[in-house]
Amino acid sequence: MSISTSVLSDLLKSLAYLRPQLYFKASLTALSHAMEDQVLAATLAQPLVIASFQRERFYRQEAHRYQRLALRSNQIYVLAAPETDFVNSSEYYEKIAFEPTDGLSHEWHLVVIADNYATCLVCRESLGSIAKNKQLPELSPNLDIDAARRFEGVWTSERGVSLKAAELLLDRILVYRPELASKIEEARQRFGIGEPRSLFGEEQINEYACDIDTDPFVQRLVTYLQASQYKLHKAYRSIAAQARKERLVNSISTAIRRSLDPHEVLQVAAQELGQHLEACRCLIYRAQATDSQAIIEHEFLNPGILSLRGQTWELEKNSLFQDIVQQGEGVCISDTLNDPRVNNSPALSLIAKKFAIRSWLMEPVFYQGRLLGIVELHYCRMPPHECQPGELDLVEAIATQVGAALIQAEAYANLEELNQQLEALDRTRSNLIAITGHELRTPLSTIQVCLESLASEPDMPLELQQIMLNTALSDSERMRKLVQDFLTLSNLESGRVEWHPESLTLQECIDLSLSRNRTRSSTEKPPKIKTEIAENLPLVRADGDWLVEVLAKLIDNACKFTPPQGEITIKAIYNSHQKVEVTVADTGRGIEPNRLEVVFDRFYQEEGALRRTTGGTGLGLAICRQIVNGWGGEIWAESTGKDQGSQFHFTIPIVQSSKEEKRTKVKSK
Repeated sequence: MSISTSVLSDLLKSLAYLRPQLYFKASLTALSHAMEDQVLAATLAQPLVIASFQRERFYRQEAHRYQRLALRSNQIYVLAAPETDFVNSSEYYEKIAFEPTDGLSHEWHLVVIADNYATCLVCRESLGSIAKNKQLPELSPNLDIDAARRFEGVWTSERGVSLKAAELLLDRILVYRPELASKIEEARQRFGIGEPRSLFGEEQINEYACDIDTDPFVQRLVTYLQASQYKLHKAYRSIAAQARKERLVNSISTAIRRSLDPHEVLQVAAQELGQHLEACRCLIYRAQATDSQAIIEHEFLNPGILSLRGQTWELEKNSLFQDIVQQGEGVCISDTLNDPRVNNSPALSLIAKKFAIRSWLMEPVFYQGRLLGIVELHYCRMPPHECQPGELDLVEAIATQVGAALIQAEAYANLEELNQQLEALDRTRSNLIAITGHELRTPLSTIQVCLESLASEPDMPLELQQIMLNTALSDSERMRKLVQDFLTLSNLESGRVEWHPESLTLQECIDLSLSRNRTRSSTEKPPKIKTEIAENLPLVRADGDWLVEVLAKLIDNACKFTPPQGEITIKAIYNSHQKVEVTVADTGRGIEPNRLEVVFDRFYQEEGALRRTTGGTGLGLAICRQIVNGWGGEIWAESTGKDQGSQFHFTIPIVQSSKEEKRTKVKSK
């Protein structure tokens, strides 16, 4: 159900002599709080209180006050249009949830009737005010919009008007909550609501009037009026400062949108900020939390001020920079001559004196908690510059924009790098198709021919049958290794490998890898392999199976590219980085210096995918890199060029106790 009629209209029709007045929200808030304070301050019999709040959100702001009022009286009625959980209930006081389309949704009422006084506030919100307030947030975001709402209505302490207003509101309550009829009738009988005259005569009312303390009412009203004036003055200042701030931020935002070049954006920011805040010098430079130095690249200068562009700014000894890193907020020094942070630091004192810095402001440029740079403002003239809160907010806003520009430039650089990675990935895909097509098709064709020959020619000589069978087995093993390498690299790159580090003797792992290499089927005589293992080599800590796999693949790779008359050497030393360094060197084909890094890429083939003179998929070195990285080591290649041989190095962490044992042995010698 919904009642479209207005309580204010009904009241004005019943009492034609009433004349409505215009009220602002701030004034009505003061009046209503004063009326409520009057109830809380009174010591007489329980009054009747009826409050209509338009919407539930307005009621929620005052709910705690009405819980206190409920301790004074059991005749408390609160009306509001529900928005979340406001429902008809009788917990602390009577709640009445009316329909949002009810005429009450545009009105604000408060009626208080006691034995010795009565006041009422019956207002309807101005429709023009509602329309205008919808536009205000865009024009002046800092203005207290709620306080600027306008209402038309009646506020009076005349008892007859209060009784009539109570009668109209109680009738509304009965429509929504008919079960309250007996309680409402009790209030009607007690206060004479609906009767031609009040039960109390004028003399009786005057007798009780002396017991009413009006101080809470007056104090509340004065306080709210003063607060409203202060808010209005503050709002005007805030609007002006906000307009200046928005113009500056917009100019820098425009520069960011216009260019992806961070140098151009930062120069515009330094120029605009320095001019707007009338600084003698404005610096913007990149710096991270771990940097010890920064180069001044962007600067705004006033005439007659010494330039800092191109100079190196020492950060490690700059206590102000270190404070910013630790605390994550800017630093403002009004007078460098009297500030202990500057006077107690020889480095800062020298900077302030050399560059005539009298007032100093430093603001960090952060993005998601990461320090990207610093904005500095220097004031070099007398008197010292006192930093205002609005200025600090503005510098912070500009620092945010600068952070966005730096991240945007960084994202653009990352995008270019990503494009290069995608191109490399596309080349990898092409290589994968070519290599797998060749490596799978060739052995499959050989196996098929051998098996078909064995099946179709039962009278084939035993010697030829054995050759066919050995060829098929050899190519099937080749296919198995290909598939195994694919699965191994996939598991390593996806992190699905479980590492089982243990203390190992390197010599034992080398022997196992050489044994595996000897069993490798090959029609050619392998080159000579020798080992040079340093004495007293400490134990290493790694997964034994994977360590043997790395050694075997490096030895196998060296055998492929070294002629039978060549030589392969396996060396192991304890290097200066407290790790064991293993080297597999050969006298074979060698590698061009510009290819020393890409040889570890997947599917890399020196001679092209389909023009190889040696077998393989180009996955062996990629697998080695993933394994060595897995235990925290490094792997790299060295070569002076074609036919100059190559050396593959990798490091293995040592067992700590083994290192201490080695030191003890050295001392004992």
